[in-house]
Amino acid sequence: MLRGNYRILSRVARRHASSNTLSSKYELTCGLEIHTQLNTKNKLFSMSSNKSFESLAHPNINASYFDVALPGTQPVLNYEAVLFAAKLAVSLHGTVNINSQFDRKHYFYGDQPQGYQITQHYHPFSKGGYIMLSKEFDGIDQDLSKINITQLQIEQDTARSSYLHQSLIEGREEALIDFNRSNVPLIELVTEPDFHDVKQVKAFIKKYQNLVRQLHISTGDLETGSIRVDVNVSVNEHPRVELKNLPNTSSILNAIKYEYKRQVEVLEGGSLGGSKAVETRGWDGEKTTLLRSKESAVDYRYMADPELPPVTLSPDVLVNVKKSLTQSADDCIRELMAEPYNLTLKDAKILTIQNDFNDLYNNEEVRQYYLETFNIYMLLLKDDNKKKPKIIVSWILHELLGNLKKLEIPLKKLNENMLPPELFAELLVLIHKQIISNSSAKMLLFHILEEFKANDCVKVENLDFKALIKKYDLEVQTDVSKTELEQNCRDIITELNNPKMIDDIKSGKKKNSLKYLVGLGMRKYQGKIKVQELENMFKQILELE
Repeated sequence: MLRGNYRILSRVARRHASSNTLSSKYELTCGLEIHTQLNTKNKLFSMSSNKSFESLAHPNINASYFDVALPGTQPVLNYEAVLFAAKLAVSLHGTVNINSQFDRKHYFYGDQPQGYQITQHYHPFSKGGYIMLSKEFDGIDQDLSKINITQLQIEQDTARSSYLHQSLIEGREEALIDFNRSNVPLIELVTEPDFHDVKQVKAFIKKYQNLVRQLHISTGDLETGSIRVDVNVSVNEHPRVELKNLPNTSSILNAIKYEYKRQVEVLEGGSLGGSKAVETRGWDGEKTTLLRSKESAVDYRYMADPELPPVTLSPDVLVNVKKSLTQSADDCIRELMAEPYNLTLKDAKILTIQNDFNDLYNNEEVRQYYLETFNIYMLLLKDDNKKKPKIIVSWILHELLGNLKKLEIPLKKLNENMLPPELFAELLVLIHKQIISNSSAKMLLFHILEEFKANDCVKVENLDFKALIKKYDLEVQTDVSKTELEQNCRDIITELNNPKMIDDIKSGKKKNSLKYLVGLGMRKYQGKIKVQELENMFKQILELE
């Protein structure tokens, strides 16, 4: 469990981090222990609701008798947590233990009033497995790096301690316990010590976060504590040191860098000092500090929990879990980057990796909406050799999702009640055929979404873009005389009164400035003219090829 207050990384810490490059003489070796809160309906061993304790207005309002360890209460296993563990284990290519067992890990602390934590030590839920990292998708230095998983176990979370100074006069500190988090189901994942640089650690955490989000078993957020990471660090022959109190990715990476430097100086007898000992150290935002000497398994007096029977799974469960799993993120990205989609790595990742976890949409919904829109758009323009399918991803990611965020409209409601992919594809076809300009289409889209929101997202029948374009007089003009167009373009250049920009366009120094002139032209014509006509006229006036 992570405890303590966190300070913003100071300039001192940044200096340590930036100067702490890895030396070929001293090899960094890291292993991770990742605790993941599961978003099951109920807690692990009670019927208490498993609402995010962060969202609860008051402490201790979501805790049962078992959660607060009232004498005589007994645990009842929530099998939804077992199902979530099975999904994760199978996705990680692990070997699921058909007969796993819960054990008691004994220690006393105020946030664990039972005097022990229920976990899995002797017979964990799963062993083995791996996550593959690559230079192509994950930004590591190696072409491929396989990070092996030691085991995966189910356990209960602890309560949360809050420390308050009771009185400046008395000078004592009071600890308050909030049991809203007590008994929240966790999966602890332990990796092998396969990390040898911080890029691998960063890539692994990001990939793991995306995996649990894709499986819908956790929000995967470090900042809210849904995922908590402890790091085991060792340099050369220095004993392993466990780092705790790591609230986010930047803290994890900076703590590893600092600890690497500290251990190197210990080995060389330097100023950061300390003994070569197995320790648990914390991160205070600037440096790692000693918390305690590292406990061994004997200290915890593990024993099989006498109140919980073994968790026995039917082989059919794992078969069904495998069938239910969706395509892996890497395979999905490869597919989107290949024919016929030809997306960039950046756009393929956005459609695949859930970085923006919210209630309006998830990456699977967006990806499905994109794929359906793509297929319909390509079908409608199957005989058009000039079709530009890249318009689809651009409009969905930037215009559509941007408007949904601004207006707080769920994509699912939009899809079901007003703008399914077949209608959105029709709008994109009208843009492609220059029946409506890009800028006018943006205004029209926002207008209809705004009305949809104002009407409480009630189902809209027979949305007709052609009729709306005609109603609001948004059709691109096809009868603009060349004389009128030339005069307007010359007026724009004169009113701009920027000879330097014009000279730079002519000399080729600022070719993109031509787009600025075209934009001014579109504004003058209120978006009702073809972009190409404006661009050709400006080129003619400025004598550009």
